[in-house]
Amino acid sequence: MDQPLDLNIPAGAPDPTADDAAAACHAAAGRRAPASATMPVPGPASGGVSPGTQLVVSPALPGSHDARARRTLPGDLTPRQALERMIRVDHAGEYGAKRIYQGQLAVLGNSDKAEILRHMQAQEQVHLDTFAGLIATRRVRPTLLLPLWHVAGWALGAATAAMGERAAMACTVAVEEAIDEHYAAQHETLGEDEAALRDTIDVFREEELEHRDIGLDNEAELTPGYKVLCAIIKTGCKVAIAVSERV
Repeated sequence: MDQPLDLNIPAGAPDPTADDAAAACHAAAGRRAPASATMPVPGPASGGVSPGTQLVVSPALPGSHDARARRTLPGDLTPRQALERMIRVDHAGEYGAKRIYQGQLAVLGNSDKAEILRHMQAQEQVHLDTFAGLIATRRVRPTLLLPLWHVAGWALGAATAAMGERAAMACTVAVEEAIDEHYAAQHETLGEDEAALRDTIDVFREEELEHRDIGLDNEAELTPGYKVLCAIIKTGCKVAIAVSERV
């Protein structure tokens, strides 16, 4: 049975340094103590500790911040894969947004809200065309769920419009708030190497917020069950975003 390490220090003996203690522990474990660097620190006259005291600077351990910064874990996305997901989901989202407005216009095309809806649909078309171009130039596979969003987007637009003009505007508010959060997260992710894409997303985000404000200005919040309706639509949008990134 291994004998316990005796680290008792005789009375009057000088205090061991951190290096001494570390070397003793490593020797007891049969390991070589890692090299340490020491540096003098200021004395009491400069507000520091006692004269002659040294700071011990140990090398970075495998689990340290520096080591983690250089380590890629299994399953981590490469920068290329992350960018592909971003473009794929943005293309899908703008496609779905266009279909929502088409569904609303199928019901409200002759109402006094028709021009507002056409204005927002035209901006969504520009967004869609931009991401369709990026799909082609960056050679990104579109989501396989476009046929589903083709139907689901139109159905959501038509159903909320059938509930009334206010419900249609509530749908716009909910969708645009979800997209705003999504684009804000992407802005934080993109670096200077993708500054052009980040700027494009920022412009589109401002237009999505304009659509949200249009909905609020047109009495979206007066829709019966407004909070419940918005919560359901926003949840659906977030699920669609998560799925479209991957599929």
